[in-house]
Amino acid sequence: MSRSSYDRYLTVFSPEGRLYQVEYAFKAISGSGHTAVAVRGKDTSVVITQKKIPDKLLDASTVTHLFSITPSIGCVMTGLLADARAQISRARQEAADHRYKYGYEITPDALARRLANINQVYTQRAAMRPLGIAMILIGHDAEKGPQIFKLDPAGYFVGFHATSAGQKQQESMNLLEKKWKKLAGSGDPSLAGASLSRDQVIELAIETISTVHSTDFKAGEVEIGLVSVSEDEPEKSRGSWRVMSDDEVEQHLVAYGEKD
Repeated sequence: MSRSSYDRYLTVFSPEGRLYQVEYAFKAISGSGHTAVAVRGKDTSVVITQKKIPDKLLDASTVTHLFSITPSIGCVMTGLLADARAQISRARQEAADHRYKYGYEITPDALARRLANINQVYTQRAAMRPLGIAMILIGHDAEKGPQIFKLDPAGYFVGFHATSAGQKQQESMNLLEKKWKKLAGSGDPSLAGASLSRDQVIELAIETISTVHSTDFKAGEVEIGLVSVSEDEPEKSRGSWRVMSDDEVEQHLVAYGEKD
Protein backbone atom coordinates (compact mmCIF):
# COMPACT_ATOMS: atom_id res chain seq x y z
CA MET A 1 0.00 0.00 0.00
CA SER A 2 1.16 3.54 -0.72
CA ARG A 3 1.47 6.24 1.89
CA SER A 4 -1.76 7.79 0.67
CA SER A 5 -3.62 4.64 1.73
CA TYR A 6 -2.38 4.90 5.30
CA ASP A 7 -3.13 8.60 5.73
CA ARG A 8 -6.85 8.27 4.99
CA TYR A 9 -7.66 7.07 8.48
CA LEU A 10 -6.57 8.59 11.74
CA THR A 11 -6.47 5.25 13.56
CA VAL A 12 -4.43 3.20 11.06
CA PHE A 13 -0.67 2.90 11.60
CA SER A 14 1.70 2.78 8.61
CA PRO A 15 4.21 -0.12 8.45
CA GLU A 16 6.82 2.25 9.95
CA GLY A 17 4.55 2.84 12.95
CA ARG A 18 3.50 6.37 11.98
CA LEU A 19 0.13 8.08 12.19
CA TYR A 20 0.14 10.39 9.20
CA GLN A 21 -2.97 12.36 10.19
CA VAL A 22 -1.31 13.34 13.47
CA GLU A 23 1.83 14.39 11.58
CA TYR A 24 -0.31 16.54 9.29
CA ALA A 25 -1.72 18.29 12.37
CA PHE A 26 1.86 19.28 13.28
CA LYS A 27 2.30 20.66 9.75
CA ALA A 28 -0.79 22.84 10.26
CA ILE A 29 1.07 24.50 13.16
CA SER A 30 4.33 25.19 11.32
CA GLY A 31 2.40 26.24 8.21
CA SER A 32 0.33 28.82 10.05
CA GLY A 33 2.89 31.58 9.36
CA HIS A 34 3.05 32.60 13.03
CA THR A 35 5.76 32.16 15.66
CA ALA A 36 5.18 32.27 19.41
CA VAL A 37 7.89 32.46 22.08
CA ALA A 38 7.56 31.90 25.84
CA VAL A 39 10.17 32.63 28.52
CA ARG A 40 10.04 32.35 32.30
CA GLY A 41 12.26 34.00 34.89
CA LYS A 42 12.48 34.49 38.64
CA ASP A 43 8.97 35.83 39.10
CA THR A 44 7.53 36.25 35.59
CA SER A 45 6.31 34.15 32.65
CA VAL A 46 5.91 35.88 29.27
CA VAL A 47 4.51 34.88 25.86
CA ILE A 48 4.95 36.87 22.68
CA THR A 49 3.51 36.20 19.24
CA GLN A 50 3.09 37.94 15.92
CA LYS A 51 -0.12 39.80 15.21
CA LYS A 52 -1.03 39.72 11.52
CA ILE A 53 -4.07 41.57 10.21
CA PRO A 54 -4.84 40.03 6.80
CA ASP A 55 -7.33 42.70 5.69
CA LYS A 56 -7.38 46.46 6.28
CA LEU A 57 -11.13 46.38 6.87
CA LEU A 58 -10.76 44.06 9.86
CA ASP A 59 -11.05 45.44 13.37
CA ALA A 60 -7.54 44.73 14.70
CA SER A 61 -8.75 44.62 18.32
CA THR A 62 -10.74 41.45 17.56
CA VAL A 63 -7.73 39.53 16.18
CA THR A 64 -5.66 37.76 18.84
CA HIS A 65 -3.75 34.57 19.58
CA LEU A 66 -3.62 35.24 23.33
CA PHE A 67 -6.39 33.91 25.56
CA SER A 68 -7.22 33.95 29.26
CA ILE A 69 -8.26 30.63 30.84
CA THR A 70 -8.36 31.47 34.56
CA PRO A 71 -7.46 34.75 36.30
CA SER A 72 -3.86 33.54 36.72
CA ILE A 73 -3.40 31.27 33.65
CA GLY A 74 -3.26 32.38 30.03
CA CYS A 75 -1.97 30.94 26.79
CA VAL A 76 -0.83 31.59 23.25
CA MET A 77 -2.27 29.44 20.45
CA THR A 78 -0.36 28.76 17.24
CA GLY A 79 -1.98 27.05 14.26
CA LEU A 80 -5.61 26.95 13.14
CA LEU A 81 -7.42 29.65 15.09
CA ALA A 82 -10.86 28.02 14.84
CA ASP A 83 -9.44 24.85 16.44
CA ALA A 84 -7.77 27.08 19.05
CA ARG A 85 -11.08 28.61 20.09
CA ALA A 86 -12.59 25.15 20.53
CA GLN A 87 -9.72 24.08 22.79
CA ILE A 88 -9.85 27.33 24.78
CA SER A 89 -13.55 26.75 25.41
CA ARG A 90 -12.79 23.24 26.70
CA ALA A 91 -9.88 24.51 28.83
CA ARG A 92 -12.11 27.11 30.49
CA GLN A 93 -14.75 24.47 31.15
CA GLU A 94 -12.18 22.14 32.76
CA ALA A 95 -10.78 24.99 34.89
CA ALA A 96 -14.29 26.00 36.00
CA ASP A 97 -15.18 22.38 36.84
CA HIS A 98 -12.03 22.08 38.95
CA ARG A 99 -12.83 25.24 40.89
CA TYR A 100 -16.42 24.10 41.46
CA LYS A 101 -15.35 20.63 42.68
CA TYR A 102 -12.34 21.52 44.81
CA GLY A 103 -12.88 25.16 45.77
CA TYR A 104 -9.61 26.54 44.42
CA GLU A 105 -8.20 27.50 41.00
CA ILE A 106 -6.59 24.75 38.93
CA THR A 107 -2.77 24.84 38.74
CA PRO A 108 -1.01 25.24 35.35
CA ASP A 109 0.45 21.71 35.43
CA ALA A 110 -2.92 20.09 36.29
CA LEU A 111 -4.63 21.99 33.47
CA ALA A 112 -1.87 21.09 30.99
CA ARG A 113 -2.12 17.41 31.95
CA ARG A 114 -5.91 17.39 31.57
CA LEU A 115 -5.84 19.07 28.14
CA ALA A 116 -3.03 16.77 26.96
CA ASN A 117 -5.14 13.76 27.96
CA ILE A 118 -8.03 15.15 25.91
CA ASN A 119 -5.73 15.78 22.92
CA GLN A 120 -4.48 12.19 23.11
CA VAL A 121 -8.03 10.82 22.90
CA TYR A 122 -8.44 12.83 19.67
CA THR A 123 -5.67 10.69 18.10
CA GLN A 124 -7.32 7.31 18.73
CA ARG A 125 -11.00 7.80 17.89
CA ALA A 126 -12.05 7.58 14.27
CA ALA A 127 -14.92 10.03 14.75
CA MET A 128 -12.56 12.84 15.77
CA ARG A 129 -9.52 14.55 14.30
CA PRO A 130 -6.51 16.04 16.08
CA LEU A 131 -6.65 19.81 16.59
CA GLY A 132 -4.09 21.62 14.42
CA ILE A 133 -2.71 23.80 17.19
CA ALA A 134 0.12 24.07 19.68
CA MET A 135 -0.83 25.60 23.02
CA ILE A 136 1.74 27.28 25.25
CA LEU A 137 0.28 27.75 28.74
CA ILE A 138 1.78 30.18 31.24
CA GLY A 139 0.75 30.82 34.81
CA HIS A 140 1.90 31.26 38.36
CA ASP A 141 1.94 28.35 40.80
CA ALA A 142 1.86 29.32 44.48
CA GLU A 143 4.41 26.58 45.28
CA LYS A 144 6.50 26.32 42.11
CA GLY A 145 6.49 29.92 40.88
CA PRO A 146 6.24 30.86 37.18
CA GLN A 147 5.28 27.99 34.88
CA ILE A 148 5.36 27.28 31.13
CA PHE A 149 3.85 24.18 29.51
CA LYS A 150 3.58 23.32 25.83
CA LEU A 151 0.93 20.93 24.46
CA ASP A 152 0.91 19.39 21.01
CA PRO A 153 -1.77 17.65 18.90
CA ALA A 154 -0.44 14.19 19.84
CA GLY A 155 -1.27 14.73 23.53
CA TYR A 156 2.32 15.26 24.71
CA PHE A 157 2.98 17.99 27.25
CA VAL A 158 6.08 19.07 29.10
CA GLY A 159 7.28 22.04 31.17
CA PHE A 160 9.86 24.50 29.82
CA HIS A 161 12.16 27.28 31.00
CA ALA A 162 11.73 28.82 27.53
CA THR A 163 10.11 27.49 24.37
CA SER A 164 8.68 28.35 20.99
CA ALA A 165 6.01 27.11 18.57
CA GLY A 166 5.10 27.77 14.97
CA GLN A 167 6.89 28.67 11.77
CA LYS A 168 10.31 29.52 13.24
CA GLN A 169 10.18 27.12 16.16
CA GLN A 170 13.57 25.46 15.63
CA GLU A 171 15.45 28.72 15.04
CA SER A 172 13.86 30.23 18.17
CA MET A 173 14.71 27.18 20.30
CA ASN A 174 18.34 27.25 19.11
CA LEU A 175 18.63 30.95 19.96
CA LEU A 176 17.04 30.49 23.39
CA GLU A 177 19.42 27.61 24.18
CA LYS A 178 22.42 29.81 23.32
CA LYS A 179 21.06 32.64 25.47
CA TRP A 180 20.39 30.26 28.37
CA LYS A 181 24.01 29.01 28.31
CA LYS A 182 25.27 32.58 28.77
CA LEU A 183 23.15 33.24 31.86
CA ALA A 184 24.55 33.10 35.40
CA GLY A 185 24.23 29.59 36.82
CA SER A 186 23.83 28.13 33.34
CA GLY A 187 25.06 24.73 34.61
CA ASP A 188 21.58 24.38 36.09
CA PRO A 189 18.80 25.70 33.78
CA SER A 190 16.53 26.41 36.78
CA LEU A 191 19.16 28.64 38.41
CA ALA A 192 19.83 30.35 35.10
CA GLY A 193 16.14 31.20 34.70
CA ALA A 194 15.94 32.41 38.30
CA SER A 195 18.47 35.13 37.46
CA LEU A 196 16.08 36.81 35.01
CA SER A 197 14.03 39.78 36.22
CA ARG A 198 10.64 40.78 34.78
CA ASP A 199 12.10 43.27 32.28
CA GLN A 200 14.86 40.85 31.24
CA VAL A 201 12.32 38.10 30.53
CA ILE A 202 10.25 40.45 28.34
CA GLU A 203 13.38 41.68 26.58
CA LEU A 204 14.60 38.13 25.88
CA ALA A 205 11.23 37.18 24.36
CA ILE A 206 11.26 40.31 22.13
CA GLU A 207 14.88 39.70 21.14
CA THR A 208 14.15 36.08 20.17
CA ILE A 209 11.14 36.78 17.96
CA SER A 210 12.84 39.83 16.36
CA THR A 211 16.05 37.94 15.64
CA VAL A 212 14.49 34.84 14.05
CA HIS A 213 12.30 37.01 11.80
CA SER A 214 15.07 39.57 11.15
CA THR A 215 12.49 42.30 11.76
CA ASP A 216 12.13 45.29 14.05
CA PHE A 217 8.51 44.87 15.06
CA LYS A 218 6.16 47.77 15.73
CA ALA A 219 3.73 47.75 18.67
CA GLY A 220 0.74 46.66 16.55
CA GLU A 221 2.66 43.73 15.03
CA VAL A 222 3.24 41.70 18.19
CA GLU A 223 1.17 40.69 21.21
CA ILE A 224 2.66 40.16 24.66
CA GLY A 225 0.92 38.36 27.52
CA LEU A 226 2.39 37.83 30.97
CA VAL A 227 1.84 36.61 34.50
CA SER A 228 4.14 38.28 37.00
CA VAL A 229 4.44 38.63 40.77
CA SER A 230 7.38 41.03 40.43
CA GLU A 231 7.54 44.31 42.35
CA ASP A 232 7.73 46.03 38.93
CA GLU A 233 4.29 44.70 38.00
CA PRO A 234 1.37 47.05 38.92
CA GLU A 235 -0.15 45.86 42.19
CA LYS A 236 -3.62 45.53 40.67
CA SER A 237 -2.47 42.90 38.13
CA ARG A 238 0.24 41.18 40.19
CA GLY A 239 -0.09 37.40 39.90
CA SER A 240 -2.79 37.68 37.21
CA TRP A 241 -2.72 36.97 33.49
CA ARG A 242 -2.93 40.08 31.33
CA VAL A 243 -2.23 41.21 27.78
CA MET A 244 -0.04 44.31 27.44
CA SER A 245 -1.47 47.44 25.87
CA ASP A 246 0.10 48.79 22.67
CA ASP A 247 1.68 51.65 24.63
CA GLU A 248 3.36 49.26 27.05
CA VAL A 249 4.54 47.01 24.19
CA GLU A 250 5.97 50.11 22.49
CA GLN A 251 7.94 51.00 25.63
CA HIS A 252 9.56 47.57 25.75
CA LEU A 253 10.28 47.56 22.00
CA VAL A 254 11.95 50.97 22.28
CA ALA A 255 13.97 49.83 25.32
CA TYR A 256 15.14 46.76 23.38
CA GLY A 257 15.96 48.90 20.29
CA GLU A 258 17.99 51.36 22.35
CA LYS A 259 19.94 48.54 23.97
CA ASP A 260 21.12 47.38 20.54
